[in-house]
Amino acid sequence: MPRPKALSAIAVLAAATLLGTTAQAANAAPSPSPDDAVPVTVAPATDTPALVDDVADPVDATIAPDQAAKAHLAGHRDRYKISDPAGTLTTESVETQGERETVRLDQKYKGLPVFGAQYVVRTEKTAGKRTVTGTSGSYFTNLDVDTTVTPIPTALAVSRAVEDVRKSLHPGTAVVGGRTPGAATSDLTGTDQGLLIMPTGTGLLARRVLVQGKDAVTGQPVLRDVYVGATNGVPLLSVSRIKSFVPAQQATGGTPQATTKPLPAGNGTTQVAGQGTTLHGATVSLPLVRSDTGSYLLKDQTHKIQGGGTVPITTWDARGRDYYELGGGQWPEGLAPFASPSTTLAADLTEAGAVDAAWDAAKVFEWYQTKLGRDSLDDAGMPIDSIVGITYGGYPWVNAYWDGTRMVYGSGDDEYLPLAADPDVVGHEMTHGVVEHTASLVYAGQPGALNEAIADYFGNAIDVDASGTSMSDPQASLLGGDLCRTLAPAQCALRDLDDGATTADFQHLIDIPSMDDGGVHLNSTIVSGALWDLRQALGKTVADKVIYRALTDYLTPMSDFVDARDAVLAAAKSFRLSKGDLKVVQTAFDSRGITAKWEANLYGKGTQVLIDRLNTGMYADMKASTAGGWFAVPRSDANRTEPTSIWVGRTSGKGTPYRISPDDGSINGFPHTDGKRVVWLSIAVDPESPTWETNRILSAPLRGGPVKELYRSPERINGLGFDGDLVAWSQYDATQGYLDVVRYLQGSSPTVHTVAHPDWFGPATAPNVKNGKISYVRYEIYQQPDANGQYWSLGVEVYDVATAQRTYAGGDYGAERMSYPDLSATGVAWMTDRDYGTIIDGEWSQGAYYDSVRLFDFATSTSHLLFEENSPQAIRADTVALSDTTLTVTEEAPVKAWIESGGYPSNALNPKLKQYTFQGRYLGPASCSPGAQMYASAATGREVIYMDSSASGFGLAYASGAKSCK
Repeated sequence: MPRPKALSAIAVLAAATLLGTTAQAANAAPSPSPDDAVPVTVAPATDTPALVDDVADPVDATIAPDQAAKAHLAGHRDRYKISDPAGTLTTESVETQGERETVRLDQKYKGLPVFGAQYVVRTEKTAGKRTVTGTSGSYFTNLDVDTTVTPIPTALAVSRAVEDVRKSLHPGTAVVGGRTPGAATSDLTGTDQGLLIMPTGTGLLARRVLVQGKDAVTGQPVLRDVYVGATNGVPLLSVSRIKSFVPAQQATGGTPQATTKPLPAGNGTTQVAGQGTTLHGATVSLPLVRSDTGSYLLKDQTHKIQGGGTVPITTWDARGRDYYELGGGQWPEGLAPFASPSTTLAADLTEAGAVDAAWDAAKVFEWYQTKLGRDSLDDAGMPIDSIVGITYGGYPWVNAYWDGTRMVYGSGDDEYLPLAADPDVVGHEMTHGVVEHTASLVYAGQPGALNEAIADYFGNAIDVDASGTSMSDPQASLLGGDLCRTLAPAQCALRDLDDGATTADFQHLIDIPSMDDGGVHLNSTIVSGALWDLRQALGKTVADKVIYRALTDYLTPMSDFVDARDAVLAAAKSFRLSKGDLKVVQTAFDSRGITAKWEANLYGKGTQVLIDRLNTGMYADMKASTAGGWFAVPRSDANRTEPTSIWVGRTSGKGTPYRISPDDGSINGFPHTDGKRVVWLSIAVDPESPTWETNRILSAPLRGGPVKELYRSPERINGLGFDGDLVAWSQYDATQGYLDVVRYLQGSSPTVHTVAHPDWFGPATAPNVKNGKISYVRYEIYQQPDANGQYWSLGVEVYDVATAQRTYAGGDYGAERMSYPDLSATGVAWMTDRDYGTIIDGEWSQGAYYDSVRLFDFATSTSHLLFEENSPQAIRADTVALSDTTLTVTEEAPVKAWIESGGYPSNALNPKLKQYTFQGRYLGPASCSPGAQMYASAATGREVIYMDSSASGFGLAYASGAKSCK
């Protein structure tokens, strides 16, 4: 029977979306009042059922399977609500296994692809007859999009996409790698991938941009599809093509990695028998290829597929190659297969993990072919490539990933063997390839966590089977446990499928890199745990086939946790399992809380919530402001079909929050309130502007009145501060070589002042304003290096507008990252990270993972380094908020906690708000609310408002400090 889908998964995934035209007059909006609150609703996105099962509808057996599938949908329009299957569905794939046929159909709207929209039709053909047994997936029936509108220039859309990725890599950071916000960087580039429809609400015309390159700070490769509004360039969604084994926060490094120069590889096709020793001491046979230079290459060409042909399994020598060299999916020049002077592979190939990688890749291929009848990752004999030995900045790297075409394995470190040394890691990464060529689950949010869960399940199943481990063995559920050099497997395992995670542990995270792309790893064991339970209860043979069929025949790109439950149950029914076994399937998902009731209440109210579902990115320009018992915060609608607008309300929770910004299609951010009025930045697409953008600083009274324009410019404004009669901002200045400068307005005067300094050259950015003072980041460029060999430094300066005096509050030479400084009446504070990857005594310093926090006290005119990143007291700080008495820091969990947790989705791993005195004495947590606590803004004393992931989907919450939390 059909199962409707009440809430589109896109509504959970897509970022804030901009609808509308270019900016109208700023004072066109009506004066706001508390009675003008805009209702927030989530409308159904489709009338097409997400799952139809238990049917047996005959369909023409004489035509192609995809034609028959479309004919079935056309013949049952009353059921599927698809008015024109032939005109709106294109064939993605047809898979046949025995009498079963699975047809995947992608939706198009007026000739354009619809993101994530795929419908599956399952048929059985036997004795000359064909029967439709069911359907599943997403088809969006309520689309109504004008595709004839003129899009903004492609270059602007690409620029917006690149900027969005840059911000998402280090949210809350004022300066990254010596670059100011918005500055061009050669480390990231964007390429237009064409127009499509995002199925949010009634649909949006969007452009897909492939952003690739490397993180300017970490050097990590970046390969992301970014979807932006085609008429306005607003980023809607960002999805990584790189699917790693563990989150970036969990990857570790150690002593420098030795480099072994590979032998000349040459070419050749002669297959010979070889052997090598794995890192676990087993001697294994490995097929090699003799090259024309006389060496033997680690290239296996012996595995055949059904219908003829072979699948080359090649192991590539990446010793001495760095993470960033693979950015954008490129093959580094000179990369060659591992080579040996003889057919007996030497110890260096063992130590590099090459023997394990080759052996494990072959075993994974054989497991899929023997157990499930699959010919390679795409079921069509695609080559299998393993790149082995990658380092990170020249130092050990504990991670692995699939990037859409190949597997990449890190070198390991003092505790972890090379990542290819554990079959479940290899099985996991290769299964990502299987997922990509079947359901193609979007790598963000719930679909991304489901992607990880399936990769974990099959990776673990392959390892357990290969080792002969009993499912009842306490170590059977571990992933990465075979990588330990000294510790017990349970101590260093990177994940545990039997960790007991349930939907009560579900983490509401935004789909940006620093937040695990929406929790793709942190939430994965909720589902993989249920699948693990099934394998224990039903036995491996039955469970593997059921889950594989759910993946290949039922799931589609936007499938969520409940879809997975329904798919597995439907697949179990298709195998005609007993009622008792079907009950086992239901119980497995029930025990993990994966139910329709949970999904319906996914965004339940939190405590002390001021406003729910902000639906914005976790960036500095989306941070809330508070003063005088009021707050101002950017917010989009629940469907994410509107631009970010500015909402205001009382921190007491009394009254109803309301929108204060005009509804003119502009993106609104950087709100600031002094308790009387709100000042914010509004960015509109403007065809008359040379940059196609108009940046406006707007102001409005809190209690109603006209919206006034204070300033406008075609150049990007990167920061904004306001208090009393003073408004300051930073923006590009063409006369200064497009460096950022800080400017300000005072009182009712229209005169724009520029903060300048004769003693340093470089941009100034990230202004904050309080009591007639402006704080900002000063980026100084030296013509010659200083005594420490640095050519530049970052610091914070405070400018007193009344006296025109500048006070240098302190800084750090060679800082890689720096947060927006926060200014109060008594001081200014900020986070800085100056030695990302610094080596001390041959090992990565603690500072490579931690940050410093510095505070300048006006009363004593002293700068205090409260937390030194290489000290035992170091913390992982994201952003800071400063009242007149209290420092509030958004702190990440210590690296040790991540490693020891194995990525278990617990509250302890969430960012938390911790509060300190100006001397660094710990006062306690700001709030005991569960979930992630981020982007605090200080009021008075210990009072803060902040973004809380447990508050109805990243809502705005209020807290006044606590001594401790149980």
